Amino acid sequence: MKKKTLRLIMQSFIVVTIVTMYGCKKTDNNTPVVNNTAVSLAMDATKGQYLVDKNNQTLYFFSDDYKGKNTCSGVCKTYWPYFYAGVLTQADLGTGLNLADFDTIVVNGTNQTRYKGWPLYYYAPAGTTLEPTGQINGESIANWYIAKPDYTIMLANGQLVGGDGKDYLSTYAVGTGNTVYFTDAKGLTLYFYAPDSFNINKYTKADFSNNDYWPIYDTTKVVVPSSLDKSLFSSIKVYGKNQLTYKGWPLYYFGGDSKVRGNTKGITVPAPGTVWPIAVKGVNEAPHK
Repeated sequence: MKKKTLRLIMQSFIVVTIVTMYGCKKTDNNTPVVNNTAVSLAMDATKGQYLVDKNNQTLYFFSDDYKGKNTCSGVCKTYWPYFYAGVLTQADLGTGLNLADFDTIVVNGTNQTRYKGWPLYYYAPAGTTLEPTGQINGESIANWYIAKPDYTIMLANGQLVGGDGKDYLSTYAVGTGNTVYFTDAKGLTLYFYAPDSFNINKYTKADFSNNDYWPIYDTTKVVVPSSLDKSLFSSIKVYGKNQLTYKGWPLYYFGGDSKVRGNTKGITVPAPGTVWPIAVKGVNEAPHK
């Protein structure tokens, strides 16, 4: 009798367990996944890690915000709503994110969160509702890119201004008009050195005594916006340090830009575009000499 009773109890337990598991699974399939953090990292098989909000909505950068200021208003704001995470603490951030990389700006009375100096946005493709959770359809739409935590190259879309205070076009003629050019993750401008050869730095001295003037971009990591071909980037050794290259052109900063994002003063050293052109996608491959 005791064995029969025990067997009935066990059978009832198994049935309840199966029903409970089935119910949980069904609920999970119909309930949006919500993070416990205000900002965290999601993963895409081809694009890698990128920032999402607590509802796993994708966040974006805008290349026109190269100076760290929001340049999206009016109709633009309808399709690219501003993201605000509130007052953050480290506990509000997912693994791999650092509180020091976040701050807040005020845009016409509206708060907006920035990451590494880039204002953060959502994408609303119809101008009414946000794109579905987990999608990244805003990527590469007219200078918009998913907000990644580890870009080594970003794209700025802005007016070139030389050290002489004049506005320049991408041809280095005086004029008003935006140029799309390379920056690092925090928007600091990158340059080529015209005398360099393919994967050969001809500027930097062995003791790095001139590195403060034109610092090498010291990294081996290649994380770029999807509109750029990652395979065209590489790195070389320069007296024991690494330097990132593009199409064989070593990449440099300009000390005279004073580590201020959006500064492009190096283009006029010593004359517009002659020796230190700004780093751009369409440059020809560095000469093999």
